[in-house]
Formats: sequence, C-alpha cells, structure tokens
Amino acid sequence: MKRMHLIVHGKVQGVFYREHVRKAAQKAAIKGFVRNLRDGTVEVVAEASEEKLAELLKECRKGSFMSRVDKIDEQHEDATGEFEEFLVEF
Repeated sequence: MKRMHLIVHGKVQGVFYREHVRKAAQKAAIKGFVRNLRDGTVEVVAEASEEKLAELLKECRKGSFMSRVDKIDEQHEDATGEFEEFLVEF
C-alpha cells in the first residue's frame, strides 16, 4: 500500500472536480480525501496499491468535463492506513 499526495492547479474549483475524483476513487476502492484549498488548488490524499493510485492520477489529470488541469504536484510515500473510505472534505 502506498500514499499519494497531490496538489492540483488550474480551473479545478467550482467545476465538479472533487466529485469527479471522489467517484473515480470510490470505483477503484481507494481510501483518502479530496478538498479545495484557499489558494484555488485542490488537494488529494489517497491510499491504495500503486496500480490503483496510477489510475486515480490519470483521472486527476483528466479532470471533470468543466475543469482544466494545468499542473499536478505529487508526492508518494508509504500508506498510514488512517482512512476508512474516500470523502470530499469541506
């Protein structure tokens, strides 16, 4: 199990981006969260196998139909096991 921490830049707030990520994560049984940050970016923290995290990263790059992803800062580390599901945090 690995942990992926993303900061997504672009037009990613107010365009159903978090819901897009939540659906993709839940479909792949990934645990963690997605939330808006005050600077206009979106933060994603996800834990799963490397293969599932790669799938989620692909969806994060794709974004929702109204979003535009300009850049993703990513970090990878060992999973902590702290999450029970994948949620949109407010």
